[in-house]
Amino acid sequence: MTVSFIGGGNMANALISGLVKKGFKAANINVVESDAAKRQQLQSDFGVRVTDQLPSVTQSDVVILAVKPQQLRDVSIFLGSLLSKQLLISIAAGVRSQDLARWLGGYQTIIRVMPNTPAQIQMGVSALYALPAVSAAQRASANSLLRAVGDTIWLDEEEKMDAVTAISGSGPAYVFYFIEAMQDAAIGLGLSPEQAKTLSLQTFLGASHLAAQSVLSPAELRLQVTSKGGTTEQALMSMETDGIRQSIIEAARAAAGRSRELGDLLGKN
Repeated sequence: MTVSFIGGGNMANALISGLVKKGFKAANINVVESDAAKRQQLQSDFGVRVTDQLPSVTQSDVVILAVKPQQLRDVSIFLGSLLSKQLLISIAAGVRSQDLARWLGGYQTIIRVMPNTPAQIQMGVSALYALPAVSAAQRASANSLLRAVGDTIWLDEEEKMDAVTAISGSGPAYVFYFIEAMQDAAIGLGLSPEQAKTLSLQTFLGASHLAAQSVLSPAELRLQVTSKGGTTEQALMSMETDGIRQSIIEAARAAAGRSRELGDLLGKN
């Protein structure tokens, strides 16, 4: 399998890094990038082929669109005439498959993907949605590519991509926000910044691994830590009083709503 990336930004870097680490041949990866410095860095870091010429993608089995959503329409209009049987994977947030197909002149062999930033360390999760024209073999190829940087799930309805965006796409920022608050609290309670960082990060890391490996639900694991009349109970009661759980739910709903709005806006262009 040969792969062309259009765009050499952070997510493309993460995917390329994951593929190379999994044994994918660098010589089979082509990156189309307009920035000369980025091309040089990609070639130096991974040994992949680099170019600023879009027609080079015609030699690939899979084309991955990794440009900014605002650039996608112009790139797609030019790209449409170059595609014949390639699988096109779009990782551009917000752009719906049928809008992309319209810009491509009716091309339908498209999979839309929402990855997230932990893909940079091969611990991401990606949601995929395929148009009906995509074959089973092409779905397997896409799954193999995205598994190089983490887990994958498949959606049966593209509308669910807004929920994915709100939970896993934006989700790392929520976690970082909570870690920031934990560190601020630790420093306020007299710990050093270094101690605050270590305790906060390792607590999140350990709790996440425990939740992933345990047969118990997060709620059951929470109860194991919460002794009656103890410190954890007091903290959780404070959070419930302040409506933290509902605030998180409302925040995710706001993110999903904005995802829908961006899909409408980008699709009009």
